[in-house]
Amino acid sequence: MADHLGTSGGGWEHAAIAEWEAKGAYHDLLGRRIFAVDHGPTSDERAEPLLVIHGYPTSSFDYAPLLGPLAEHRRVVLVDLLGYGLSEKPDIGYTMAGQADVVMAVTERLGVERLALLTHDMGDTVGGELLARHTEGRWPVEVMRRVVTNGSIYIEMAHLAEGQLMLLSLPDAVIPEELAPPAATIAAGLVATLAPVRGDTDMGPHAELVAHGGGNRLLARTIRYIEERRANERRFTGAIETHPSPLSVVWGPEDPIAIADMAHRLHEVRPDASLSWIDGAGHYPQIEEPDAFLAAVTRAVGP
Repeated sequence: MADHLGTSGGGWEHAAIAEWEAKGAYHDLLGRRIFAVDHGPTSDERAEPLLVIHGYPTSSFDYAPLLGPLAEHRRVVLVDLLGYGLSEKPDIGYTMAGQADVVMAVTERLGVERLALLTHDMGDTVGGELLARHTEGRWPVEVMRRVVTNGSIYIEMAHLAEGQLMLLSLPDAVIPEELAPPAATIAAGLVATLAPVRGDTDMGPHAELVAHGGGNRLLARTIRYIEERRANERRFTGAIETHPSPLSVVWGPEDPIAIADMAHRLHEVRPDASLSWIDGAGHYPQIEEPDAFLAAVTRAVGP
């Protein structure tokens, strides 16, 4: 079931969120309400659909300005993972297996049988789990090509931010309302991951979506992906490194967390991969330098 009319209730501080919500639909999947955007031509055989998986703690809205050009010649599917953006935000333990289940349910519901995969941040880890399942014959799609962008795929190299370390020090539980970070604090934390020259970027809409539906109270639960990545790196990163589909690495070199050396290391392991630097960008190259990011992704997956 997809609901194009069942909005979140409106009242957004940032109008761009309402515009993004109107582009997508809510799906009842796995007993949860999942938001996804399915845009662009569905019958053009020249280009396989592009599946986009966002990172922590933001959502598919990270790609809102790029949707039009990305979907000009191909179908583009973006999903808000469980606990993120406009999707349901239950008080549960969050795992990469559970998020991969969500993505698989979305591709099945939308009838996506062949795809290119674009992942960012935590989405790289979800993508790693999906690629491992694909290798095991448990994800019945054709993965034609893929693009990996800024994410801590080698967790021992990550320079975790103070806010991340603080959240990891908390119990894996809902944060009391009076202690949950407000949207303004979340926005400032997001800006701190950008290149210094991008310090005036408005991350307010992204932060509003993080906090929406009590998501700010779930941050100590959803961040456990870092612990899971550490424990299962050979599965996740191993699949990123070894999956036979053509690989492109697109990276903002001024990322203070997922540092540029991670991209270098992946490229050393996969010298057949292309490596594109988005100059002047940090952790969110799709937001900081959207034109250069779009060009790099287009080179990787085709127009």
